[in-house]
Amino acid sequence: MNPSSPRRGSVARFLLAATAAALVAVGALALLLNIFERKQEAKNPFFKVVELTDDTTDPAVWGKNFPLQYDDYKRTVDQERTRYGGSEALPRTPTADDPRATVAQSKIEEDPRLKKMWAGYAFAADFREERGHAYMLSDQTITDRQKVVKQPGACLNCHASTYTAYKKIGDGDLQKGFEKISAMPYAEAATHVEHPVACIDCHDSQTMALRITRPAFMEGMRNLKAAQGVKDYDVNRDATRQEMRSFVCGQCHVEYYFKGAEKKLTYPWHNGTKVEQMLAYYDQVGFKDWTHKDTGAPALKAQHPEFELWSQGIHARSGVACADCHMPYKREGAHKISSHHVRSPLLDINRACQTCHKWSEAELKDRVETIQTRFHNLRNVAMDALMDLIDDLKSAKAAGASDEQLKDGREFQRKAQFYFDFVEAENSTGFHAPDEAARILGESIDFSRKGQKAVRALLPPPAAQPTAAAPVPAQP
Repeated sequence: MNPSSPRRGSVARFLLAATAAALVAVGALALLLNIFERKQEAKNPFFKVVELTDDTTDPAVWGKNFPLQYDDYKRTVDQERTRYGGSEALPRTPTADDPRATVAQSKIEEDPRLKKMWAGYAFAADFREERGHAYMLSDQTITDRQKVVKQPGACLNCHASTYTAYKKIGDGDLQKGFEKISAMPYAEAATHVEHPVACIDCHDSQTMALRITRPAFMEGMRNLKAAQGVKDYDVNRDATRQEMRSFVCGQCHVEYYFKGAEKKLTYPWHNGTKVEQMLAYYDQVGFKDWTHKDTGAPALKAQHPEFELWSQGIHARSGVACADCHMPYKREGAHKISSHHVRSPLLDINRACQTCHKWSEAELKDRVETIQTRFHNLRNVAMDALMDLIDDLKSAKAAGASDEQLKDGREFQRKAQFYFDFVEAENSTGFHAPDEAARILGESIDFSRKGQKAVRALLPPPAAQPTAAAPVPAQP
């Protein structure tokens, strides 16, 4: 027996334990150092490379201080389709008049019924799939719609970085500058802007706080709140931070019209943001966008009412903001930032949806596409009903029906068309508020069929079809 063996075993165990303890200590120290470094990083969410002011319009300058957000912002050039939305990049040869190397596919070529619905209006000449924010100014400037009608500077409200232009033209008064640019011809107004929507349109340059920079939205919210019994509402003063994460999007993704000869951009929220409340307002002020070429109906063109339809949905009622889904939070090192690669949540399901919904990406994608497919099918039924009404109105007009006789049918067309176009122009394929979208399409169908009933009473009865002579029974 070797008396030193137990001693050697004890020494080995001691050395092993000491080594393990040292490794644990080193690991703990490394973890603590990493946590300390991350905390130090988090204390400085950005490095101040340049001085930003309330007149710094170029997003590339902001990007020197906020490179992570700017890298995302530049990716809005991406063109990637979902099943029912987005746009594929169609190549084209640039010309002097149109320097674009790609365009989006034409919606009016995909569905020619749209041309019939908008007969006599600029959208019957050119209407394409939506693209990312990077294209919002160029696609508005270079469109055949500009050849059909002289569009006003008011269009820039939703297609350009206008905050500093409004201030400059208004000599420091945002409201006056907004009114002056709105009234300008589009070509003249466009000389005052350089960029699509940019950092300064949503953020205060000194504090980075979200803010509203569009006077039309300020006025729209004041009118909406007044209808709800809230007086003197100031959106920049009274809205919560979470509300602002939707309101900055709602500055542009809304229904609007050009009011009066001055073409003042106005949101029709005086009665509320439901489709029937906005239609009631238009009826009260006697507004129409154009007279339908084929039927003579005083027609309305809905714009892009994502904010209004979202307001009627479960996400809005649950306090979920636009940015939660379209600009979801992500981690970049120690920083938690909101993605500025604004796009469909279906292209980033993990961050956009699975934060709240604990199902697989495949399951969530299938649920969304099921909702959108049902909406799309009902949309086609509503579109066919509207086409039938337009055909009947054309026939009655051709048969010599008077304006007084056609009045009811035209009024039903105005309603059916605005209801249909409200969810057609809204870019979620019904997802923002599925029940509300289905209700709107159902009522559009009802208006179309009631219009047909009113109009068909004016049409001559169909010619009687000759009946075949009864066969002579065979003689026995």
